[in-house]
Amino acid sequence: MPNIIDHPVHRFLDDLASADPTPGGGSAAAVMGAMGAALVAMVCRLTIGKKDHEGVEAAMRQALAKAEALRQRLTEMVATDVQAFDALMAAYRLPRSNEQEKLARAAAIQEALKQATDAPLDCALACAEVIELSQQVAPEGSRGVISDAGVAALVAQAGLRSAALNVYINVPSIKDGEFVRSRRARLDRVLAQCADASEQVYRTVLGRMA
Repeated sequence: MPNIIDHPVHRFLDDLASADPTPGGGSAAAVMGAMGAALVAMVCRLTIGKKDHEGVEAAMRQALAKAEALRQRLTEMVATDVQAFDALMAAYRLPRSNEQEKLARAAAIQEALKQATDAPLDCALACAEVIELSQQVAPEGSRGVISDAGVAALVAQAGLRSAALNVYINVPSIKDGEFVRSRRARLDRVLAQCADASEQVYRTVLGRMA
């Protein structure tokens, strides 16, 4: 069976629209983040080597390398989200005909819930890195593609907030209080930081297009 990330776009959209719960919002969030990273990479490539941009070429090359690494990570997360959800559903289907089976099932569900929380959290953190990169390229990227730097920040912000929803839906069912506190704290911190950062990129891009 081919990997979900190898499907054509129309097939992925058909899968999202189907009655099957996977792929779902978590995979869509990863695609958003990957698109943002790809757009940052494009801005870098169309700035490198351009006249009057020699002074930022080294920085653009560094941003390009980071953007491509993020694009790869986020693309892989499309399938990771599906795997995490499938593992959770498998845990819920475990037998519970006696006390031993009930205990084993409960433990498996808790472990799967943690994995289903960490997968979108990792996606959210990667989307935050994309927003940070768009902040770096927006002020100096070629004006011909500056709108794409803005779109990169916006889709990555959408990916971040979408991934956050997939964290928040799982944590109420997790009994490990320290796990929940640590994950929510990391997520809340990055959400606050990136709300300002994405808006800053948007204003920067608008200013450069004026």
